[in-house]
Amino acid sequence: MAPKGDNIQSTSTVVNILKRREYLGHTVNFKTRKHFKDKKSHYVDESEWTIFENTHEAIIDQETFDSVQRIRGNAKRYADGFGEAAPLTGLIYCADCGGKMYVHRTYNGKRTPQYTCSQYSKVPVGTRCPTQHRIAEKIVLSLVSDMLQAISDYAKSDRAAFIWEVQEAQASQQDSDIRKKRRRLAAAQKRAGELERLVCKIYEDNALGRLPDARYAALDAQYAKEQEELAAEITQLEKAVSSYDQGKKSAEKFIALIDKYQGFDTMTNTMLNEFVDKILVHERDRKGCQDTTQTVEIYFNFVGRYIPPSFREAELTPEEQEAFRRREERRDKLHQAYLRRKASGKQQEYDRRYSIKRKPVMDAKRAALRAEDMERGIFTTAASLPRQEPKRAVM
Repeated sequence: MAPKGDNIQSTSTVVNILKRREYLGHTVNFKTRKHFKDKKSHYVDESEWTIFENTHEAIIDQETFDSVQRIRGNAKRYADGFGEAAPLTGLIYCADCGGKMYVHRTYNGKRTPQYTCSQYSKVPVGTRCPTQHRIAEKIVLSLVSDMLQAISDYAKSDRAAFIWEVQEAQASQQDSDIRKKRRRLAAAQKRAGELERLVCKIYEDNALGRLPDARYAALDAQYAKEQEELAAEITQLEKAVSSYDQGKKSAEKFIALIDKYQGFDTMTNTMLNEFVDKILVHERDRKGCQDTTQTVEIYFNFVGRYIPPSFREAELTPEEQEAFRRREERRDKLHQAYLRRKASGKQQEYDRRYSIKRKPVMDAKRAALRAEDMERGIFTTAASLPRQEPKRAVM
């Protein structure tokens, strides 16, 4: 607790300030509702609020408010082992299972953060997601930076063509998906109404003695859990449906966001959260092969998945096609040979001999990194801490 008189806000106070819609110029009513069971006021879901827009002067615009909520949703609570926050945490996902990807560090004497699928490592390993989908952080950051620079150059050179392409890309991405979401939204809303009636019915039956208390408690818990899940799903579906068909307006907003920055050589956390909605990482084309391709899908805020012309597939000449075919054929042969060595156990034997050979070098590199961390003050050993005598409890 801060002493009285200090102008220091608690964490909960700051969070309440950041999520209040009143700062947008709106009046929000009916946040609570008395429950028929205990006659006390309970907070209700945001979808049930009544919002009166533009009732007073706003002190923050909608885009900034949405960006803050997105950043809070992707909050990085803990720094990594290098003393720096992982910039892509909360933005990067596995393309196969949809699980979040979290940062890991390679233990080879180098500071090489990599992202892996969180579902793969859950016990039993490999059941929820078959592979790790491992990818280096610097590769993703470089790809985002290059794509934003290419989009910026293209939008500035031909603004009308960029807006038209964004509209076409959004229409192709959303047409099939939005119909499914609208059907699911209608079904979820219908089911939510049915559950409300069922809850009232079993409460009345229990009060009149037609339903035993044990059976009532089981049904009430089951319905309450389903209501909570439906409320969260309905909120997400309503947001997705309401943001549909905003092509031209979204493209203009994205261009205005690009104009804020002179270049994209260095991607900061603020820039990533302003530009990137999500990143989907596919597994490498050749599992266990270093020299291979890997598909990465980047979805930007306002425009969705947009690929600038300079990043699209180019027509290859016959000579280039033949060179590409030979290179891929050679890679396939090398990879198949690696898989055969791995199946026979020879690869594991080679890895063990190689690890023993380079162990002194790796230990020296790790010790140097640890000494650097200790000098920066982000790591210390228990032996170096000041010794304290145990305190006795006073009755």
